[in-house]
Amino acid sequence: MTRKMILTGTMVITLTILGCKQQKKNDSDVDAAAQTSMEEEAPKITLEKLEGSPAYEDASLSLNGPKTIQVADAGEVDFAFEVNNYELGAQTKSPNAEKLANSGKGQHIHFIVDNQPYSAHYEPVFKKEVPEGVHHLVAFLSRSYHESVKNNNSVVVRKLEVGSNPEDSIGLDMQAPTLIYSRPKGEYSGTDTENLMLDFFVLNTTLSEDGNKVRATINGQEFLVTEWAPHIIKGLPSGEVTIQLELINAEGNPIPGPFNNVTRTVTLKK
Repeated sequence: MTRKMILTGTMVITLTILGCKQQKKNDSDVDAAAQTSMEEEAPKITLEKLEGSPAYEDASLSLNGPKTIQVADAGEVDFAFEVNNYELGAQTKSPNAEKLANSGKGQHIHFIVDNQPYSAHYEPVFKKEVPEGVHHLVAFLSRSYHESVKNNNSVVVRKLEVGSNPEDSIGLDMQAPTLIYSRPKGEYSGTDTENLMLDFFVLNTTLSEDGNKVRATINGQEFLVTEWAPHIIKGLPSGEVTIQLELINAEGNPIPGPFNNVTRTVTLKK
């Protein structure tokens, strides 16, 4: 009698334990399926070459004066560029103007000091505040949707020595391979968040599959850019997006240079 009760109790306990194990297994399957579903639904970031922009092969940007501009005092510096075969303030005639963030003010100059975020200028003559020290200017022509014009005459490179005894805290070799960041930049909203343009300028080098490249890391996902061309980033989530660009050699090693590894963040508001 006692043995029977004990056996019965054991059977009940065993069944209960098996039932718990089965329930845990079912819960685990549900969790795994949910995780898989979330991974499938998460947007995949893609990078594809931008096509369809007018080439402007004859467009040129120039700045009179020596390669090293010396300025006695920090403060506003006058810049007077000359633009040929290119119309500042005009809208670029391309389908890309409709699908990319486009400036209503038209074509312009991207003015970059020490590889910091550019300022856009729609007239060739303007003033810029430049602090004391040794600085490096890169300026190039830009389409209305901020794609740089890429030819040998569309860019100006200068060293700026500002102050009575300027110190060079950067140490840029202006003859060495150099990467200059341009886009994406700032904040995007609405349909502008669907296609973000990745664009940069390279100096003193070329890009190729078996040579120097640019490694782009976008929200942790890596891409290799083997052609100097603008690209479109798609599949980005809302919020803050981090873009890192690195100039690397054929073996994937960083090419030395103070501007050759740069990280920027932009904000998407969908």
